[in-house]
Amino acid sequence: MPSQDYMECALSLARLAMGYTSPNPAVGAVVVKDGLAVGMGYTQPVGCEHAEVMALRQAGERARGATMYVTLEPCPHYGRTPPCTEAIIDAGVSEVHIALRDPNPVVSGRGVERLNEIGIKTHIGMCQQEACEINEAYIKHITTGLPFVVAKFAMSLDGKIATKTGDSKWITKEETRKYAHALRHTVDAIMVGVNTIVADNPRLTAKGCGGRGGIGKKQPLRLVIDSKGRIPLNSRIFEPPGEVLVAVVSPFDSVVRERLMEVGAEVVELPARGGSVDIVELLKLLGRREIVTVLVEGGGKLLGSLFDYHLVDKVLAFISPIIIGGCEAVGVGGNGVDDMAKALRLARVDIKTFGDDILVSGYPEKRLLQEA
Repeated sequence: MPSQDYMECALSLARLAMGYTSPNPAVGAVVVKDGLAVGMGYTQPVGCEHAEVMALRQAGERARGATMYVTLEPCPHYGRTPPCTEAIIDAGVSEVHIALRDPNPVVSGRGVERLNEIGIKTHIGMCQQEACEINEAYIKHITTGLPFVVAKFAMSLDGKIATKTGDSKWITKEETRKYAHALRHTVDAIMVGVNTIVADNPRLTAKGCGGRGGIGKKQPLRLVIDSKGRIPLNSRIFEPPGEVLVAVVSPFDSVVRERLMEVGAEVVELPARGGSVDIVELLKLLGRREIVTVLVEGGGKLLGSLFDYHLVDKVLAFISPIIIGGCEAVGVGGNGVDDMAKALRLARVDIKTFGDDILVSGYPEKRLLQEA
């Protein structure tokens, strides 16, 4: 089997860990001896074994003199778990292929250096782009301290995300909605504006998620932007499972705050920006809390403000072949742009189909330019 096939196998393993390892990266590893994969593993939930250790454990004595393929540079330091580099050294692995250097300053280059000190050959860069995409949220968070923001919305052919009455159920068909719902399993938080709660009364849970213990995936944090505390206290979002954070503008009514806390919400007061909660300050707060990925599900006002302030890292736009019409129907809000030359354009665009529905995904070009 060609070397790249083993790395692609490791990438497939890493994808199995996506959404279960935050704030750690999702990593896959394969140990190969005499042309056979003798050990495979992927990162376990926080505090448990990393991919390399899982693969080495499965390989056992067969790891001695073997080659390892791993999607991210092995860590050389003690964190929540011991260094993976030492596990590789102790197992007697002779060669390691690494898809991507870890951008974490504590790790970057040092894992490779440690392996080279012992005489273990290292090769870096195989399937690097794929490895970057798997851990794009981790890369942003570890290098900037901010979460990776994904804007997700469903719209009609004429660009409406809801009717003039606010009705948005359902723009897309069930197959598309199942895929969109599955995205919640991969994120740390789901963000909506209070108007979405008032109009749709969603729970914003990820079906099939367990609690915090064991190997289950915990529910994403449910986050509501509610400058003036308009969220109804009987909203389904306050039902278990999962935690709820309501972001409001400071100073905030202490009576309303107490009532929100009584129904199980955490209330965070933040400064105002543009007449609403300062989203930049909120993202900084989330980053400090090790919230790595935020999925924004609406509504139009919130999405518009995120685009206006260039805070979106990735766009997932689901398009249904329907026409809603109406000048007062809801679209992506915000200030927008004055001329087409300034319109936000996506790069690295990917298109998928779900029956008649289409998913267009991509990355705002401005973000790519800032990173260059």
